[in-house]
Amino acid sequence: MNFAEAECITLAKNGDQDAFTRIVEAYQNPVFNMCYRMLSNTQAAEDAAQETFWRAYKNLHRYDQKRPFATWLLSIAAHYCIDQQRRKRLPLIDLDEIIEFSAEDPAPNPESALISIEYKEEIQQQLAQLSESDRAVLILRYFHEFSEEEICQTLSLTKSAVKSRLHRARLHMAKQWKEAQSGTTKEGRQHETQTI
Repeated sequence: MNFAEAECITLAKNGDQDAFTRIVEAYQNPVFNMCYRMLSNTQAAEDAAQETFWRAYKNLHRYDQKRPFATWLLSIAAHYCIDQQRRKRLPLIDLDEIIEFSAEDPAPNPESALISIEYKEEIQQQLAQLSESDRAVLILRYFHEFSEEEICQTLSLTKSAVKSRLHRARLHMAKQWKEAQSGTTKEGRQHETQTI
């Protein structure tokens, strides 16, 4: 935490509205992005971000300044979004950008663009099969590049639980991907046989 952030937090704890506004301005993009990736809906993400900052403001007196503020704030966002998902069962994670799971073609063409769209849709379907907490772990790890320790703090999980969820989610993704690719290969072979 830098000095200006620490000073803003101290001032905001003492009721300074301008200081809290500066905190919101500094963190509105990361909080919105977290909410959007969890909820896959712009309006729902805006509402969730607003609720996150409201909850942070109400509970600022509970914030321990020894802990990174971003971790504390994103944990509020993550827990709120998980609760929303459980209530509404919204589709999760917009995959306009997939970080660890895709490699972009440096010279895209119409065919590779179509394959890329299909690829992202397939990953979306696979991720949708994960539990909310497993998805949250993946989002924090691969979109926000949180360490295991930061994920533990954010989601109030033990390190072994985080490792277990990451391991389970990766195995699920690998298995589903293999099955999808195997199905695609079989379909391609059937199509070739029919056209011969």
